Amino acid sequence: MGKMQLALIAGGKSSEREVSLKSAAQVYQALDKDKYDIRRYDPLTDLERLVQDASKLDAALIIMHGRGGEDGTVQGLLDLLEIPYQGSGVLGSALAMNKELSKVLYQMAGLKVPPTLAFSREQPLSPREIEAKLGLPVVIKPATEGSSIGITIARTLEELARGLATAFELDHRVLVEEYIKGVEVTGGVLGNSNPRALPLVEIIPSDNYAFFDYEAKYQPGASTEICPARLDPELTHRAQQCALTAHAALGCRGYSRTDMLVRGDDIFVLETNTIPGMTATSLFPQAAKAAGLEFPDLLDTLIQLALEKD
Repeated sequence: MGKMQLALIAGGKSSEREVSLKSAAQVYQALDKDKYDIRRYDPLTDLERLVQDASKLDAALIIMHGRGGEDGTVQGLLDLLEIPYQGSGVLGSALAMNKELSKVLYQMAGLKVPPTLAFSREQPLSPREIEAKLGLPVVIKPATEGSSIGITIARTLEELARGLATAFELDHRVLVEEYIKGVEVTGGVLGNSNPRALPLVEIIPSDNYAFFDYEAKYQPGASTEICPARLDPELTHRAQQCALTAHAALGCRGYSRTDMLVRGDDIFVLETNTIPGMTATSLFPQAAKAAGLEFPDLLDTLIQLALEKD
């Protein structure tokens, strides 16, 4: 039997392009070259070549984050080209990317989310209106960005005004959440028809960072990550169930990673990532390793899940 013809898709033009390319370089190194003939494609420059090669490809690994890669657009193209790919399809990808809609679905599934206001650039709320409804501090987020890009914490009305301006530069809709001080954990889910929850990872940004922002995520040594998270067994189980529920509520497939805050006995679901970071030391691979799956084995598993028929 010959090697599988595998498309490795990374890059694109989102604000997370460089992270995507770095992740893909590590994925390429970890893939077994005896199993896979790997062809690399950057949607910024190689879409025509991808379309031309479609009939020769057995599967694709999408290692992209943010708009134009994690939001259902590349998934839709691959569906049209009939190329199987890892992870969620168009709908699950689009819903998870939209923090406003995903919160509605989380609540419908019985999950707890931080009190939130959502509004558009055309009909904004003033900082004083926001303070009256949520108090301070608050967390400000563009509705459809990833990797904490554009997110700020505002403790004063002046910071709130600046944070809104920053978020509106990136998106026409913005979310403002009540600030929840607690233990930040993330819960990975792996599988198609019968997904399983992976061990939780606890995230502790260094004192130089107010929260797990873009730099804290990707700057070496900027954060401490502990797997399994230091929660008691009952809270651990509940948080893993929250990750499974969020995965199902959004219609995810294959794998996902849901970020949560634990305050006392309360678990607040923040967002779900349908293409988690995929360097060997990223959060999802750390959780998979704790469950017994080394990075190359995890990639093999994702490719096999891509090929499964639902």
